[in-house]
Amino acid sequence: MSKPERSRSEPAQILLVEDNPGDVRLTKEAFKQGRIENDLHVVSDGIEALAFLSQEGEYADAPRPDLILLDLNLPGKGGEEVLEELKEDPVLRSIPVIVLTSSRAEEDVVKSYELHANAYLTKPVDPDEFIQTVRAFEKFWFSVVRLPPEVDN
Repeated sequence: MSKPERSRSEPAQILLVEDNPGDVRLTKEAFKQGRIENDLHVVSDGIEALAFLSQEGEYADAPRPDLILLDLNLPGKGGEEVLEELKEDPVLRSIPVIVLTSSRAEEDVVKSYELHANAYLTKPVDPDEFIQTVRAFEKFWFSVVRLPPEVDN
């Protein structure tokens, strides 16, 4: 049985998997300026991301994210590995994953979509453009797209 959809009054739960403190700060700023109420949770590597998603260890009380923003270039377990493991898990695979990375390499774009990423965004170098990109993505994913309800397995 699936849980009821989150009501509009509850904040969106977003997991940001990012090891660059500057990009974390810019993403937080963009979401703060946005119109969508959200709780932004941040982890800095792939191992932490999977622990958060599996509610293991210090993340035992972590909420299930409505959306994941995933950098590809992470220390330890990289973003592609995280994406692959996430999409192989029947409980977690329905969570939309947006790759948000500095890589413009075509092979990274192709590989991300092969691993079932829902979108691939390249981080702009300019801080103002970065904030605009995050705000546009936020508006689209939380105002236009209908997200799946949580599935119990």
